[in-house]
Amino acid sequence: MKVAVFSTRPYDREFLDHANEQSAAGHALFYLEPRLNAHTAHLAAGHEGVCAFVNDQLGRAELEILAANGTRLIALRSAGFNNVDLAAARELGFQIGRVPAYSPDAIAEHAIALILSLNRKIHKAYARVREGNFALEGLLGFDLKGKVAGVIGTGKIGINVARILKGFGCEVVASDPFESAELTALGGRYVGIDELLARCDVISLHCPLTPETHHLIGREAIAKMKPGVMLINTSRGAVMDARAVIAGLKNGKVGYVGLDVYEEEEDLFFENLSDQVIRDDVFVRLMTFPNVLITGHQGFFTREAMTAIAGTTIDNISAFERDGAPLHPVPTERKA
Repeated sequence: MKVAVFSTRPYDREFLDHANEQSAAGHALFYLEPRLNAHTAHLAAGHEGVCAFVNDQLGRAELEILAANGTRLIALRSAGFNNVDLAAARELGFQIGRVPAYSPDAIAEHAIALILSLNRKIHKAYARVREGNFALEGLLGFDLKGKVAGVIGTGKIGINVARILKGFGCEVVASDPFESAELTALGGRYVGIDELLARCDVISLHCPLTPETHHLIGREAIAKMKPGVMLINTSRGAVMDARAVIAGLKNGKVGYVGLDVYEEEEDLFFENLSDQVIRDDVFVRLMTFPNVLITGHQGFFTREAMTAIAGTTIDNISAFERDGAPLHPVPTERKA
C-alpha cells in the first residue's frame, strides 16, 4: 500500500522502515519532511494512506484535498487525535487509525524528570559546574517525601506517574471522570478537582485535550492552588493557559513550571530554530523565568516508544489494506 508520511525526521524513517521490514508488509512509504496542511496535502496525491503526527493539520480543508486525491486512510502515529476534524472525516469516508498506547512509561518518566530537575535545579547546576561555579546558593530544593502530589488524568500514563510518586513517599490524590481501581490499589485517592488544586504541592497533567479540559489550568484554577505550587504538563499544551501561568509565576502563586507541550507548539517544536528570532511572545516570556523548564515535546522519545509507535502504525496500515479498517480505529461515527 502506498502511504505518504508527513513530518518525517530521520528517526521516524529509521523506525518505520524497520517495522515495515519486520512485518514483511512491503508498504511503499513515501517520506515527506513538511507538515501536513492545506498547502502540502496535495503531495499525497495517488497515495491511499497518509501517516500524520501531532502537529499535522487534518481539518476539513486538508481532508477534502486528501479525499479528492484518493486518500482513504489516516494513520496517526500518536494517541491523541484532537488535530483531526472527525465530522469532516466521517462525511468524506476516511478511516482513521491511531497508536492508543506505546510506552506510558516513557512519558511518565519524563514528567518525573521534570519534577526532579525543577526541584533540585539540575539544569542550573549543570550550567554552573561547566563554568567552574560550585556555589550552592539558589539551588535549594525540597524533599518529595511527605508532599501531596496531584495527578489529573489517570489513564496509563497518569497511573505510572502516581506509582512513581508513591515510591518517593508522596501522598497521591487524583482527579478523573473515570476512576481507576489501579490508582486506589496503589494507595492513591480520588478527590474533587477543587480539593486537588488546593492541597497539592505538585500537580501533573495527564488528561486528553477536550472541550472540557481546554485551559483547565487557568486563572481561576491557579487562584485555588497553594502558593509555590509546581505545575507539570506532558499532556497537551492547551490544557494549560500559558498567559494565566505567567501571571501566576509573576505573583509567586506558581513556584515551578515544567512543560513538554505548549499550546502554540506547532510553529516551534520539532524544528531547529536556533538561528531565528522566536516570534511567540508568550513562549519567550515563559523562557525568561528561572523556575520554568521547557522541553520540546520529547516525553515520548525513547527507543522503546518509537519501536512501539512504528509497529502499531504499520499494523494499522496492514489491517486497512487487508480488512478495510485499521487495527486501532478512531471512531468517527456519531454516538447514539
